[in-house]
Amino acid sequence: MIKLMKFFNKKDILNIIICIIFVIGSVWLELKMPDYMSEITILVQTEGSKMKDILLNGGYMLLCALGSLICTVITGFLAANVSSNFSKKIRKAIFDKVENLGMQEIKSFKTSSLITRTTNDVTQVEMLIGMGLHLLIKAPITAVWAVTKILNKSWQWSAITGIAIIILLSVIAILIKIVVPRFKIIQKLTDKLNGITRENLTGIRVVRAFNAEKYEEKKFAKINDELTETQLYNQKKFAIMSPMMYLVLYGVTLTIYFTGAYLIKDALMIDKLTIFSNMIVFSSYAMQVIMSFLMLAMIFMILPRAQVSANRINEVIDTNINIKSGDFDGETEIKGTVEFKHVSFKYPDADEYVIKDISFKVNQGETIAFIGSTGSGKSTLINLVPRFYDATEGEVLIDGINVKKYKIENLMNKLGYVPQKAVMFNGSVNYNVSYGKSNKNITKENIKNAIDIAQATDFVTKMDKSYNSIIAQSGTNISGGQKQRLAIARAIAKNPEIYIFDDSFSALDYKTDATLRKELKKYTKEATSLIVAQRIGTIMNADKIIVLDKGKCVGKGTHKELLKSCKVYKQIALSQLSKEELENA
Repeated sequence: MIKLMKFFNKKDILNIIICIIFVIGSVWLELKMPDYMSEITILVQTEGSKMKDILLNGGYMLLCALGSLICTVITGFLAANVSSNFSKKIRKAIFDKVENLGMQEIKSFKTSSLITRTTNDVTQVEMLIGMGLHLLIKAPITAVWAVTKILNKSWQWSAITGIAIIILLSVIAILIKIVVPRFKIIQKLTDKLNGITRENLTGIRVVRAFNAEKYEEKKFAKINDELTETQLYNQKKFAIMSPMMYLVLYGVTLTIYFTGAYLIKDALMIDKLTIFSNMIVFSSYAMQVIMSFLMLAMIFMILPRAQVSANRINEVIDTNINIKSGDFDGETEIKGTVEFKHVSFKYPDADEYVIKDISFKVNQGETIAFIGSTGSGKSTLINLVPRFYDATEGEVLIDGINVKKYKIENLMNKLGYVPQKAVMFNGSVNYNVSYGKSNKNITKENIKNAIDIAQATDFVTKMDKSYNSIIAQSGTNISGGQKQRLAIARAIAKNPEIYIFDDSFSALDYKTDATLRKELKKYTKEATSLIVAQRIGTIMNADKIIVLDKGKCVGKGTHKELLKSCKVYKQIALSQLSKEELENA
């Protein structure tokens, strides 16, 4: 929790100070009321007392109550303001951190867990601050102040109050000891529940296609029941707190009156009225003391879970970013060159290399393609160019400069990336194609041209609002091939120096694939293209083809050269095309 205090700014601190002032004011007014009550008690029991004096003291009590109410409302407003601003800043900090994390760090947290930490965990901390700024400040001030008011009244009553406080603290300590370890379990179960829900919604078509609804329901019910049982266990234990508090609260009042009755009975007539008055005042202050601990108990009920949530938030915020931005601004005389120098890569904590000792160079205007069996390291290799991962060994150079030296933003401005799985965002076609920040101004003309080159004009113009038609989140209202074409259009509209196509033509039919590549070649003749593909037809016209097998380069050359020199390439080619088609290609 202490680490998160850095998110308070000067305005928040000022509001907290004002909260403390109003809480002190509220406590002072509340503790003043028993004094007036004592005065009224004496006046009522004293002969010759005037009604106006009784009413005057009663009026003072009403003013104290009204003043305390106003102080409490102001404190609540300021506390809500501070807690909501605090949660806003933490959520932004988590989001910004996640945006800057490398793929390695993101994989260490599950997506469902990151969502829970950004929502549920932040809410737990927000609740603690919202209640804490009022109750956590008010309770100890009230308790200490009230105790100073009753210290000299009677040692018997003081002893009763002290015993009650010890009982309450013992109950709170035992409950916290039992319940706290289970809060960490609750947050982890919330992560799992979120993950299962997200997985089910993402794969809803597959679930229905395989009649797996009952299986998914059972899987959800198992985690949901476990979470419910853990929550119920905690709530049942905390449920002991409320009756215990009220039992002690009213038990103390009853015991004070019972003890007071004996003190009054044994006292002289002249002292009876004073003892009675002191008993009324003491019982009121004792109630304030017990209520203070009742307020603290409410804080203790949410503090353990908030502490667990704060630790989970700090885990994200304190995560070290391995892929750090350089300081090179990206301006070079050479344009569009990509070079790998003896590059090897293995995932963190892995024993084996995914790619091993890869070297090649491609110049501006050239196209280099990567092909190989599934798991041969094709996508991993090109993911080193935009620094989704950093090479374990060797160097990746763009325009003669190691990618690690570039500012991340400047590096990305040089690249047009089309992922293996096309990603669409909720928004119009124009929004999706012109998506992101670029060092180039993307006009409507650029968007239309990019869509035309990507062979997407036909289906876009047939949509209800053409280029302004809305694409649903994840592109659920368009087909896989349409998503791929729009993703390619997004890269084209950016007009980068280097294009990266990670198996980006797989969902296209052969005719559309061929037409798109033909138009793309015309448009990108001055740009460098890196293509990962499974189809021989997609890459056979590339200037250079790299054949990968188990992470190693087993062939390098043109299509015709590789047919003669590379056994792996020839096997892949013959599995897709006949000898006649290969000879005529």
